[in-house]
Amino acid sequence: MRLADLPTPCLVLDRGVLARNIRAMAGSLARLGVPLRPHMKTAKSIDVARMALVGQPGGITVSTLAEAEYFVGHGITDILYAVGITPQKLDHVAQLNAAGADIIVITDDPDMASAIAAHATPPRALIEVDCGEERGGVTPDSPALLDLAARLGPYLVGVMTHAGHSYAGRSTIDMARIAEQERAAITRAATRLREAGHAITIVSAGSSPTALHAENLAGVTEMRAGVYMFGDLFQAEIETHAMDGIAVTVLTSVIGRRPGKVLVDAGGLALSKDRSTEAAPRDYGFGLVLDASGRPGYGDALVKRAYQEHGVIEFDPARPIDLPVGGRLRIAPNHTCMTVAAHDRYFVVDGEDEVVAIWTRVNGW
Repeated sequence: MRLADLPTPCLVLDRGVLARNIRAMAGSLARLGVPLRPHMKTAKSIDVARMALVGQPGGITVSTLAEAEYFVGHGITDILYAVGITPQKLDHVAQLNAAGADIIVITDDPDMASAIAAHATPPRALIEVDCGEERGGVTPDSPALLDLAARLGPYLVGVMTHAGHSYAGRSTIDMARIAEQERAAITRAATRLREAGHAITIVSAGSSPTALHAENLAGVTEMRAGVYMFGDLFQAEIETHAMDGIAVTVLTSVIGRRPGKVLVDAGGLALSKDRSTEAAPRDYGFGLVLDASGRPGYGDALVKRAYQEHGVIEFDPARPIDLPVGGRLRIAPNHTCMTVAAHDRYFVVDGEDEVVAIWTRVNGW
């Protein structure tokens, strides 16, 4: 099977680029002596997980219990569910743990901490710490940190944080600075808890930019990162990888031609409408247009508008797109996590147009 045989729109995953991205992250963290607990919220695929876990302890991070159940079914049992747990989900976690999993949950809420400890079979838990993103978590010096720990009691095993504000950085210097803020916050929280008599064994941090560009991770026991595996236009802008580090693209077909533009069958569902590069130095619209081989072939041609099933590509006047209806293009995504979410499989290539494998993924919650 070759790319020309595939239905469109669909995801194309270049295994060679994926492997290179995985090696780069593993090498960066190995130099600092910190293991990786890869975040599978982007890939949601056992085949990708197996690649990402080579040389790592074996634990992963997920963002849904559907992912947790899927990976447990494929033999991965050490799982951090890195979204605040709710009372209604504790029974599901308990069922998975009773079947052999070891799912760790997180919270920053006092009532939820009490609910975890009161459950018939409490899971291990981490306190979420805010290191500057101001999305979730308690600050390292907050009285709430010790209150949460007291409520969790023996089920508290550590702390976790996420430097999502690293996405506002625009240089490796910015990323290193934010990585140090992240490290300082999470280790400060761990120190306070240990001084209060709590046994803290997990000090978990990480985003792809900070994991890659951190200069010091002393006191951190694991780093979580996920989007680095696939990459995207935004990650390329903030120097997580080079432009040739985008492993996933959307294969699409021309469905109409207009002066200066073409219509394709990849719209908002196939590409997502995430405009993450809008505030970056270069705005890529809804995606950068590549040729059918996945290489830059059309200059600055961008997907300028995205309807549900239609994409409107405006081409670079210096490099017009001369394709018939049915001609193929590939789109590099703005935010790969959002782009892949509406698809159920990856058509895997290895630098050429031959499809060497089809890897399924799990969706839903």
